[in-house]
Amino acid sequence: MVFGGATGAAPVGAGSYTETLPAGASLPVGCGDLSTNPRQFMTANAPAGPVPTNDWWSSLVFKKFDCAFSENLHAHPTSYDTTAGGLGFSYNTTPQISGSATGVGEYHYIYQEDFTAGVAGLNAPRTLVDGWTDWTVTPYWSDGTRTMKATIGHGLPFAYFQITGGNAQITTKSTPTVWSNSGARIGYSVAGRDYVAYAPTGATWSVSGTVITSTLAGRGYFSIAVLPTTPATSVADKTALATSYGTYAHNHVTGTRVSYAYNQNTSRVATTYAYTTTAREGSGTGTVIGLYPHQWRALTGATPIAPTYVTARGTMKNLVGVSSFVTSAAFTGVLPEVPAVADSTGADLATLNGYLDQVRNNPVNVLGNDTYWTGKALGVGARIAEIADQLGRTDVRDTALAAIRAKLTDWFTASQGKTQRLFYYDRNWGTLIGYPASYGSDAELNDHHFHYGYFIAAAATLAKFDPSWAANSAYGGLVDLLIRDANNYDRGDNRFPYLRDFDIYAGHDWAAGHGAFFAGNNQESSSEGMNFANALIQWGQATGNTAIRDAGIFIWTTQSAAINEYWFDTRNENFPSAFGHGTVGMVWGDGGAYATWFSAAPEQIQGINMLPVTGGHFYLGNDPAYVRSNYAELVRNAGREPALWQDIAWQYLALGDGDAALAKFRANSGYTPEEGETKAHTFHWIRNLAALGTVDLTVTANHPLYRVFIKNGARTYVASNITNAALTVTFSDGKVLAVPAGRTVASGAVNWSGGNATGGGINPSPSGSSSPSSPSPSASQSSSAPPTGGGAVRYLQTGGVLAGAAGSAGTATVVKASGVNDNQPHSPTTFTATGLNLTYRSGVATAFGISVDAGTSVGNATQVRVSYDLTGDGSFDRVETFRYFATDPVTGWERYTDGVGQITTTGSFGNLANGTVKVEIWSAIGSAASTVSLGALSTVTLPYQ
Repeated sequence: MVFGGATGAAPVGAGSYTETLPAGASLPVGCGDLSTNPRQFMTANAPAGPVPTNDWWSSLVFKKFDCAFSENLHAHPTSYDTTAGGLGFSYNTTPQISGSATGVGEYHYIYQEDFTAGVAGLNAPRTLVDGWTDWTVTPYWSDGTRTMKATIGHGLPFAYFQITGGNAQITTKSTPTVWSNSGARIGYSVAGRDYVAYAPTGATWSVSGTVITSTLAGRGYFSIAVLPTTPATSVADKTALATSYGTYAHNHVTGTRVSYAYNQNTSRVATTYAYTTTAREGSGTGTVIGLYPHQWRALTGATPIAPTYVTARGTMKNLVGVSSFVTSAAFTGVLPEVPAVADSTGADLATLNGYLDQVRNNPVNVLGNDTYWTGKALGVGARIAEIADQLGRTDVRDTALAAIRAKLTDWFTASQGKTQRLFYYDRNWGTLIGYPASYGSDAELNDHHFHYGYFIAAAATLAKFDPSWAANSAYGGLVDLLIRDANNYDRGDNRFPYLRDFDIYAGHDWAAGHGAFFAGNNQESSSEGMNFANALIQWGQATGNTAIRDAGIFIWTTQSAAINEYWFDTRNENFPSAFGHGTVGMVWGDGGAYATWFSAAPEQIQGINMLPVTGGHFYLGNDPAYVRSNYAELVRNAGREPALWQDIAWQYLALGDGDAALAKFRANSGYTPEEGETKAHTFHWIRNLAALGTVDLTVTANHPLYRVFIKNGARTYVASNITNAALTVTFSDGKVLAVPAGRTVASGAVNWSGGNATGGGINPSPSGSSSPSSPSPSASQSSSAPPTGGGAVRYLQTGGVLAGAAGSAGTATVVKASGVNDNQPHSPTTFTATGLNLTYRSGVATAFGISVDAGTSVGNATQVRVSYDLTGDGSFDRVETFRYFATDPVTGWERYTDGVGQITTTGSFGNLANGTVKVEIWSAIGSAASTVSLGALSTVTLPYQ
């Protein structure tokens, strides 16, 4: 894939973007000519290629407010600031806490400068960026006579300096306490914080008032380390630690790089954080590394040493003398959607179908024309499509898919003269901006992962049913560009920064492109960041792109751990003890806030880190007790049960207590849904979790689309297969699940099979969608009659017809059993389709979902046979008999599906030429009649197109 010319539309498969800025559109805005020259605050040494944004150090280069220097840079354990005289240091261990425990509140380890390190006499007009690696940056100063470079980074107790034109100079804010001064090393304290400066061998340090200087023996390099500080630390302890650190003081860190590997067999992600060091003297290697909680909890092959650092993210533990470290974390699985184990029968099925009917004609209801609100609407449509597919509501599913297709195709087409609903690539910044933009996604490059995650997730759902649309030769190439823009997974691609929005070391995304705040960068909706990660997993799995899938798994696994540490603090170890809240709405570089950018309502402060609710968000339930506590805090702070965004709060609560959430929904079902939700999805999610229980993290699987749930000590194993071939999923406790093509299977305490009733990723492009070279369908086309698949989906209808449309609802009676249970039809209720001309789809199996009810009768079971007469000559060439389905003695529809498996099979498939298909349903056992639902609730999907 290559980019087009400098102007006009550039094709990518059947889609296109533009390199001509749409009329009235904005570009990144800041100091100087930033929009057209983002490298104006870089030196000639800075790496070529796209400009990194959305990082902890972005204000160094994306100067939004201060046109000379950066805002505070919270690297941890040290925070820094850049000034005309050099690099300021702050190691603040006392949080500033404001607000209340029941209202908006914040905590910040604010930047409180202890000293500035620089060159004597330095008075630089501005600070530039000389280079960067995965989690380090090198600011640069020059006043024409003196120069300085300083390399700083996440988790580095050291800052490394190279200077010319003068002596090294440390200017403290108050008179320092020098507790060690031996040759090239000086240990000093400022305001109770301990530091050590290391000069080259043979150099010395001198102190005069608040100024510490060294000639560096003319060698022009030094380093400064912050030491862990506790009130009981003795001079001897500090000196011993200074000596230990000193072994590595001149091994300057000059490179950092992450690599990751997803092992599907063990469902674990191994992440290696590697350091390149340059020995300024001697030939040593290794350095001192501080690890965040999400890292040291998953650390393998090493043991941190004491003491530790206090940071805005909790305790930072240390490794000394290493050049890399490795973490290993379980990938606990995602699903396209929670399985319909409980709402596919009885009164709940009727309730859910009613909710589906409410959105059937407008499943993608766009409330705003910009990328964010379009994305939210696409997210709604994707949820509806997934649910409807599970329940055999192909009418609703196909309407949703058509609407998604139309909306995505429109945005992925930059036709001549078009100025809205298109993407523009800016070569200067290396970014793809959708217009209309919103929330600073253009002028500040904010939130691209939030906005585009919805687009990618909807495309992943569409790809399962319409793989031709998702091909790179069609519109898949545009989806790939959105992925690369927000979090480029390919280091070799110089069109976009590597992992733009994802802070590799901090383990989570940042929302602001510029990060130019006193408190550093920020992010509120961690869950929308996870929506992006899950979208990559789903898209990669649907399209067979393991590089994208594995990038999504890496981000998802790392960030889910970080969220539970830094947004939720589920272990109650990281927030300051006096903060008073068990969750934050926003994480800042120097702290956190029980607040949002847009609301002070507790439902939205807490809910913004819960939405959207998808099959990729089960990590929110990793600690069910915490879920219940978080919900209780919401109620406590609001002074009542939720009065807005109730659906988000209830769906979250369902991860900790599904029965309680279901009761709240049933008692208050007249609520107004959140803009990205529907009652259909909320009821489906809550009702099924009430049956499944809570997530079980002790069991993993050798397939990415899985989850394990537990209720009352009994497990349910779930796996989803979105391919066109059956697969076997093995769980780590030995459970084995056979998953037919295009199905989701639940087995264990709750058993169910359904979903993707047309065979998942093998369905042909529904009619009504445009071919890759056709114009985009209009909005009216997208919401008209459901796309057809060549007659593959058939509905049980009155008069024994196996119809091509759902028709009218009704029932048919299946008479009681004959007393002979021999897998042969006895007085069956029969449905037939004739005159079929369809092409067989190799490798695809017959699928069905039939709603049956035996009322209160005990011991009934229905059985199904499907027979194929390929030429209509009266002789059946293929006959499939399925195992019987035992019904319960409770009135209400139950779902009988092909997931029970075939017990006998004869003959072979072939094309249907004036062919006939017959479906027979009879009672295998039981002394009473059963009832079958007709119409939309009972379908048979033929392996044909």
